[in-house]
Amino acid sequence: MKIPGPVRFRTLFWLAAAAILALALALAFRPPPVRVEVGEITRGPLTVMVRDEAKTRARDIYVVSAPVSGRLLRVGNRAGEAVEAGAVVASIQPAPATFVDERSRQEISAGVRLAEAALALARAELEGAEARLTHARQEASRTETLFAASVASASAVDRARLNVRTAAAAVANAKAAVGVQQAALEAARVRLVEPAAADLGGRTVTIRAPVAGRILRVLQESETVVAQGAPVLEIGDPGDLEVVAELLSGDAARISAGAPAVIEAWGEGPPIRGRVRHVEPYGFLKVSALGVEEQRVNVIIDPVDPPASWASVGHGYRVEAAVTVWSAEAVLQTPVSALFRDQGHWAVFKAERGHARLQRVEIGQNDGTYAEVLAGLGPGDRVILHPGQSVADGVAIRPRRSVASED
Repeated sequence: MKIPGPVRFRTLFWLAAAAILALALALAFRPPPVRVEVGEITRGPLTVMVRDEAKTRARDIYVVSAPVSGRLLRVGNRAGEAVEAGAVVASIQPAPATFVDERSRQEISAGVRLAEAALALARAELEGAEARLTHARQEASRTETLFAASVASASAVDRARLNVRTAAAAVANAKAAVGVQQAALEAARVRLVEPAAADLGGRTVTIRAPVAGRILRVLQESETVVAQGAPVLEIGDPGDLEVVAELLSGDAARISAGAPAVIEAWGEGPPIRGRVRHVEPYGFLKVSALGVEEQRVNVIIDPVDPPASWASVGHGYRVEAAVTVWSAEAVLQTPVSALFRDQGHWAVFKAERGHARLQRVEIGQNDGTYAEVLAGLGPGDRVILHPGQSVADGVAIRPRRSVASED
């Protein structure tokens, strides 16, 4: 059966209208492209540095301590003053007597009376010994007279002389006992001396500077009683400084002696160049401001620039240190903000023909801003920065702007 021409025309018209309407509805309800920021993969220099807070300190610090216990007189020197080697920087006098409580005072007074009685007893024994010595000498004299008259025997003379020597030894023993008791009495009486009545006798021990330099800190300025070995002040050369950076042990393990470093945030001047002199072989535990226990290692950095360029920096100043652990001149690199983890692998979204394409990559060194690309991307590729939840493989995208890789 042959379809008339007008009917066929109307059918084709409505079919075309339906197709156009379906296409318009599809375009109307199609999700709009996701607006994204993109960056370009380029080659350029890349330097990986370890950064952390640090502090300056004099290379050689001499702590001057009290050689004896006593009363430290007020230290007249001030921090920053220059001193010569051997100059007197402090003086120590004997410590004053301590106060005695009433109970102890009564015990000491009883001890004094006991010592006085013992001394009186010793003196009485000395008088008896001297009397016996006098009697022995008289007996010996009479015996020798009788022996000369052939009345007494020689043995009687010997016994008389022995009695004299024995009596003399007893006198000497009694005198020694009197001396012991006199010393004990003096010791007991000294314990009752009040602090205000103590006589220092002008005895003073002087403390001298071990080296020439400047006083960095006065640890004990006011007059006080100090123990032997108590630190009084520190002496050093503030013009000969080093920088101590307390780095995490994992970062310190990547640093070797001789590595270049940069010292920043010391003032208004430009950064100071430095070089790592020593990485200490032991670590220590430090609690961060957030209460996290961290294992830290001291890394010692020597400034390379002349001291005149940072003369305003002194001992104990806070600075920021950045130590280079890896560097290369021509590295294929991507912004770190484009990276994310996909099933345990690093990946990015490439921007290709208005769509996002998932691409896994292999990453090497990372300085926190850019990362070395070992595989998966090439120069000139464009990647999506900061991909959000709305970005997925195959999603239509519209770049906001192009962010080029910096040198």
